[in-house]
Amino acid sequence: MRRAQSSGPKGVLEVDWPFFGELCRALALRVAREYQPEIVLGVAKAGVIPGVVVASIMQCEFSSMAVTRREAGSQPVLVSGPPPSIRGRRILVVDETCDTGSTMRLALSEVRALHPAEVRSAVSFKTGEYAPDFYAFETENFIILPWDREIIQNGEIVMRPDYAARL
Repeated sequence: MRRAQSSGPKGVLEVDWPFFGELCRALALRVAREYQPEIVLGVAKAGVIPGVVVASIMQCEFSSMAVTRREAGSQPVLVSGPPPSIRGRRILVVDETCDTGSTMRLALSEVRALHPAEVRSAVSFKTGEYAPDFYAFETENFIILPWDREIIQNGEIVMRPDYAARL
């Protein structure tokens, strides 16, 4: 299993499970020093994984919402919104990465429409111009996450072809 590896600027950062765990601990600690959310809201799909770990470490409720892109490079669209239980409560919206901020902006807009007491944003990886309130790691590299590295093709687990081409 590989540890986080960087192959120069605009290279590849391959994240393994232990490094991912450390990132979640670092993110939870950064948040806890400034903010005490009542609910961590993970942005599905990939933001749910760090979101649930952060919620567990911070001992608070977890919920999710789903945002997707119909095709690469398109604008994000809402699949399922945040739960009504966020109304009047302190919310932390968590996603795995943040580059342009378009997914996070959409998620935050949907959350604010339900009138939480306060809302802040957090990501495992800050990869571009958009600045969330909290992040664990900043890089310009392409990130390969441990849960995203392999897929099933023809009944076998294989490395995603688009990732294999980058390594």
